[in-house]
This record gives sequence, C-alpha cells and structure tokens, in this order.
Amino acid sequence: MSRFLSNATNRIDAKGRASVPAAFRAVLVQRGIQELYCLQDFVYPAVNIGGPDLLERYERKMAAEDPFALEANEMSLLLHGGGVFARLDAEGRLAITDFIRDFTGISSEVCFVGRSDHFQVWQPQAFHEAQARAREVVRQRGLRT
Repeated sequence: MSRFLSNATNRIDAKGRASVPAAFRAVLVQRGIQELYCLQDFVYPAVNIGGPDLLERYERKMAAEDPFALEANEMSLLLHGGGVFARLDAEGRLAITDFIRDFTGISSEVCFVGRSDHFQVWQPQAFHEAQARAREVVRQRGLRT
C-alpha cells in the first residue's frame, strides 16, 4: 500500500534521532522519496513530512494566487519560512531537530502519524488529545464509520 497509515510512538535516542516506522519507510521507498520536505502544520502543533510533491502541491496552490496579494504572501511565509528539507539516515532514523522540537513540544518521544500522502510528527500526548477532540467533533456531527 502506498499510503501513510496508522501511528506509532518511538523514543528519541541520545543523538536526537528517532526511527521512522518501518511501514512509513516502505512507503517512502515505494514512492522513490529520498529527500523529505518538513512543513510546520497550519493548524496543529505538528510537522508534516513528505516528499518534494508535498511542497509542490502547496506551491501550485500559491501560484494560483496573485503573487502580490496578501494571501500569497502569507502562504509563502508559512510554506517557505516554516519548512525545511531533511533526510533519513542509513538506519531509517529522522533527526528530531530544534525546528521540529520548538514547534511541536516534542522532547523524549515522538509520535509518527500517517496522513495518507504524507505523515506528521507530534508530541505524543498532543496527538492523542487532538485525535480525541476530532473524534468528539465527528461524533457530535453524527458521522459514523
């Protein structure tokens, strides 16, 4: 399957790295993704991680705007000012950098969360709380699986 699904929490080692779940690494290999684009999420205290196509998707949306309009300027501020490139090491670990830690509050553990065409990294408790809130909103709307 070529989608990022499920979630897993892993410890961060003494060098500030965490193993990306094997299922997520398999999707990266299947999609031929070697360089990762990491973007601070616009809503949640999470960092979105995907291939160059993730950046390109946002840039296409931004290109549809007037480049001098406030919306395009704000999008660039978030997209380019809130994004970095990264790579996994040979053992499939991601460096949990200050860029990630400062935005998410991650300290000793990181929760990897599948989001279909990309994945996110979260502070574990923040993810579980956000997921519970989302479940409650869906329940209140009367949506069922």
